[in-house]
Amino acid sequence: MNIQNYLSSIMDQVVRRNLGEPEFHQAVGEVLESLEPVLKRRPEFVEASILERLVEPERQIIFRVPWVDDKGKVQVNRGFRIQFSSAIGPYKGGLRFHPSVNAGILKFLGFEQIFKNSLTSLPMGGGKGGADFDSKGKSDLEVMRFCQSFMTELSKHIGANSDVPAGDIGVGGREIGYLFGQYKRQRDEFTGVLTGKSLNWGGSLIRPEATGYGAVYFAVDMLATRGESLEGKRCVISGSGNVSQYTAEKLIELGAVPVTFSDSDGTIYDPAGIDREKLAFVMHLKNVRRGRIREYAEHFKTEYRPGATPWDVACDCAFPSATQNEVDAGDAKRLLEGGCRLVSEGANMPSTPEAVELFQQAKILYGPGKAANAGGVATSGLEMSQNSMRLNWGREEVDARLREIMRNIHRNCSETAELYGSPGNYVVGANIAGFTKVAEAMLDQGVV
Repeated sequence: MNIQNYLSSIMDQVVRRNLGEPEFHQAVGEVLESLEPVLKRRPEFVEASILERLVEPERQIIFRVPWVDDKGKVQVNRGFRIQFSSAIGPYKGGLRFHPSVNAGILKFLGFEQIFKNSLTSLPMGGGKGGADFDSKGKSDLEVMRFCQSFMTELSKHIGANSDVPAGDIGVGGREIGYLFGQYKRQRDEFTGVLTGKSLNWGGSLIRPEATGYGAVYFAVDMLATRGESLEGKRCVISGSGNVSQYTAEKLIELGAVPVTFSDSDGTIYDPAGIDREKLAFVMHLKNVRRGRIREYAEHFKTEYRPGATPWDVACDCAFPSATQNEVDAGDAKRLLEGGCRLVSEGANMPSTPEAVELFQQAKILYGPGKAANAGGVATSGLEMSQNSMRLNWGREEVDARLREIMRNIHRNCSETAELYGSPGNYVVGANIAGFTKVAEAMLDQGVV
């Protein structure tokens, strides 16, 4: 069989069955491009139709979410849960509340989650969910009523041993609390059905920090292959939410100099560097006051660029940490022209295929999201373990476990890339390593 033709037929099938879902097409295409060498070595994967099965979610749940706003008016949103693959463990992946949420975006995220979870070496399958709900401008009571309505339906489809959601964009500690409270009320059980919980009722230390910390740890390991460290390196970060904040915190701790944050309105650029005091201001601004990042520039008398992204700021390292496809080919060119020699993705698929191609042509260190941002779901897996054992590990122990997981992910990606003839290509390494583990589990379990 001609493997290239076979992969093209899989891609054609995905596009035909999932019309109008470009993000999902992009995610599948990016993985398929890497798999030719492993399929040539392992023809049993083709014979067992592993890919045909893997690109089709095991289950897609779509439901109505009615709720009452503070004016007494009934509002209606659409909720989703895409349960993609349970080959190596319960479905695991976040819930995203954002007006842009639709089935295609959640399929892309769920598909990515399969391989990301596989790379952690923890027993977690891939899934994703959410709703087209916008919490901006909503009161706490409105958010609570929406979460309760959402969980009333979702609770029928999840469980500690079947599907364990977490947070994502628009779903932080407040939302997880409301969702967990309603699950407990509906099911009459206190169990580890959600991760990202508050510390005093089943959460894990380091979970809020984990995605950002993990992206920095992955960057450290990439730099080490060239005998370098983060010390003194100027770093641009997009976004200003959870991932961005803790990316900055770990960069500061390791002696790097973060100089940007952004939100949907624009970017702040602080050439003097963002220190611990300035980071504390951002955390209070975004997590407590829920304000806009321009207030940072007003408070610290630094530069604000309305409507701009951070990618034209000269830097050594870039950490895209906001959302999918935020770095296009033009952005990639500007980053490279500005001296950037490392990209570690804190968001899911934040770089377009054209941007990734430019990074790889330039031979910079490029850590794709499914590897570099796996620290969040890895620590969610550690939270699941603690819930199952009814105990809590200390901060140092969780951070040490996270550091070791990220080190192992880097090693696995690096060694797999070299094994399949693409040394230094973390995209190839992550895709093949993540795929192989899931494919072997599917072979073992038969046609299910």
